[in-house]
Parts: sequence; C-alpha cells; structure tokens
Amino acid sequence: MIGELIRTVPPESTQQAVGYPSLFLLVVLGSLVPVVPTGAVVSSAAVVAIHQSSPFSLLFSFCVAALAALLGDLALYWLGRRGVRSKNGSRWLERIHDHAAPERLDQAQTKLSEHGVAVLVLSRLVPAGRIPVMLACLLARWPLRRFARGAAPAALAWAGTYQLIGLLGGSLFREPWEGVVAAVLLTVAVSVAPGVWRRVVRRHDAG
Repeated sequence: MIGELIRTVPPESTQQAVGYPSLFLLVVLGSLVPVVPTGAVVSSAAVVAIHQSSPFSLLFSFCVAALAALLGDLALYWLGRRGVRSKNGSRWLERIHDHAAPERLDQAQTKLSEHGVAVLVLSRLVPAGRIPVMLACLLARWPLRRFARGAAPAALAWAGTYQLIGLLGGSLFREPWEGVVAAVLLTVAVSVAPGVWRRVVRRHDAG
C-alpha cells in the first residue's frame, strides 16, 4: 500500500505548485483559528523540501510559512482591535478570549508590562502562549504597528523552529513519508510536553 502511494507521488514541479499555496493557506488559517496544528504543517513541509532537488525549496518553505504566520497574526489582531473598539464586541475577540485561560492571561499581562515587545517573540515559541499575549496586547490597546514590530521576528523564529524539527525528523529516515510521520510526532510531543509537565507539577504540589 505504501509502495503504491510512493510510486504515485506527483512530479516535483507539481508538488511545489500545490504545496506552497497549501502551506500558506493552512498557516494563515491556523493563525486565525487556533485549532489547526500549523507547527506540524511547517515541519512536514520542511521534510518534503529536503527531499526535493531544488536547493531553494527549504528557503521557500521557510519564507512562505513565516509570511503566512505574520499575516495571520496581523489579521487576527486587527479583527480583535475591531472587537475592542465596538460597543457590542466581536466574535473574533470572543474567540481569542475563549482560547486564553485566565491565569495565562494574567501572566501574559504582567510579562507584557515588564518586557514589552520581546514577550511577543517568546509567545510564538511557547505552546498555547500566542493567544494570551495577543489578548494582553489588545487589552493594553497596542496599535497594530507596535504589535507588528514584535509579530514579525516572532513569525521568523516560529517558522525556523518548526523547520528545524522537520529537518530533525526528516534526517532520520530515507523515505519522505517516514520523515513526515516523525516530524509530526516530534511536533506533537513538543506541543504537549509543557502542558503535561504543568499538570504533573500541580498534582505534586497538591499532594
């Protein structure tokens, strides 16, 4: 079954023509709807890129992922600002708020007041850290330009980090599909590990 799938893989030019727009759309969608596993998408794209003959495939994947993440963050922040300014609120602001636990929001507001734009860069690299910090920026009424100054390097760091995870997973196996599976598993592990660790610490403290 796997052998048949490998033999039916489309040509490299077709993969690129379909892959880059798909990568862009999925990352933008994941930025607007924080349930899409965009990290796994970027890692998988990196695995596919290193198995292509073009020396610029990996660079193109990085640029597409970083640009999509930045545009998605800016769009979500802009929509959130509309909700802050409107009398009746906004469904996008409510959606952002629903994905931010109260204790995480309090921490984000404290760190934002202490460290400013630098917190945005770190929030993109911490699982479930982006939304609380974005909401803290909205509540602090940061203008879009100030938010963009932190969102741009954050998108670059995020894309680079998940590309490295993809490279690590892809380098372990000869076949691209094996590398994709490994990259997805590594991405899931990186995303889940902090939450598991926090629950273990809470249970230990409670006990």
